[in-house]
Amino acid sequence: MTKTRLDIARIRAARRLIDPVFLGTPLYRCEALEPWLGCAVSIKLETANPVRSFKGRGTEVVASLLAERGPRAVVCASAGNLGQALAWSGRGRGLEVTVVASRFATVAKLDRIRALGARLELVDGDHELARERAAAIARYEGIRLVEDSLDLETCEGAATIGLELVEALKQAELTEPTEPKKPTEPAEPAEPAEPAKPTEPMKSTELARTARPFDTVLIALGGGALATGVGHVLKALAPGVEVICVQPSGAPAMTRSWHARRVVTTDSADTIADGVAGRYPIPAVLDDLLLVADDAVLVREASIVAGVRMLHDHAGLVVEPSAALGIAAILEDRDRFAGRHVVTVVCGSNVDADAYRRWVGGDTVSRS
Repeated sequence: MTKTRLDIARIRAARRLIDPVFLGTPLYRCEALEPWLGCAVSIKLETANPVRSFKGRGTEVVASLLAERGPRAVVCASAGNLGQALAWSGRGRGLEVTVVASRFATVAKLDRIRALGARLELVDGDHELARERAAAIARYEGIRLVEDSLDLETCEGAATIGLELVEALKQAELTEPTEPKKPTEPAEPAEPAEPAKPTEPMKSTELARTARPFDTVLIALGGGALATGVGHVLKALAPGVEVICVQPSGAPAMTRSWHARRVVTTDSADTIADGVAGRYPIPAVLDDLLLVADDAVLVREASIVAGVRMLHDHAGLVVEPSAALGIAAILEDRDRFAGRHVVTVVCGSNVDADAYRRWVGGDTVSRS
């Protein structure tokens, strides 16, 4: 693999800096989803932690290094999850954390940032305006600016998910059962197969019998920290695994950039998946993504909502829209994934309660 900005040795070192509460997250087959998706599906669950997203892996690295030898104050722009994570990691190390966010961000995310003790500044615009304001604060106050996806700590923290996936893959390959050979019998004329109806779920026993160690990983694509981090590890240590990035069609800048092999910006972003709604890809991050992603696809809003609902109904998970992008990708291209074993990284669960009720079609979440 051509060299990216990331480094496997640094990623392994980063893992030693991260609070164990963010590490060793569950990876499991979700057979209840499989009949509806037509392929074997495993979930890498990054929501069972104090900030309910994968972002804590990166902010733990940032905060650990700052606590050792950096400035004691830090600022970031955030759609919500990075801000929560940086507030949590900074609080435990005595750092002063400022988060800049859009006043239109998910209220639950903003409330948690405040509750974790960070100073919160809101801007009358989207995430890109928040990025500009955070950079201005860093220059004026002389404090550390954390830029998600550009700063290697955020990518290499996220990349520790890739280490866990590779370790699980190697273990699965070692323990994969081999079917005993059956005695050869005279062949009988085959009965013509009856085609399944498009809406008919495949029998779960069929999928369970045919599942092998995973061969594909679906990753939500926003700024690129998660995709470049996990992608780097997989291409370095398990190059046979296909890495597919998924982005909403309403916020397509990084996916368009990947296909064009140059930065493509958009004038606006319009998606319920606020955690991946960037408009200005970072050139260095795109360069890394071009080296580690096998494909980047766009999915419709209706598919994202369907993914949120399926994860609720069939996996018992409350997720934010960004975390349902992998499921949305399978729903939109079932033929591509048929017969494969796919891992989807469920990356966050910080969700607006009212919006979530609408998406899942019932009063399932309380505000308490």
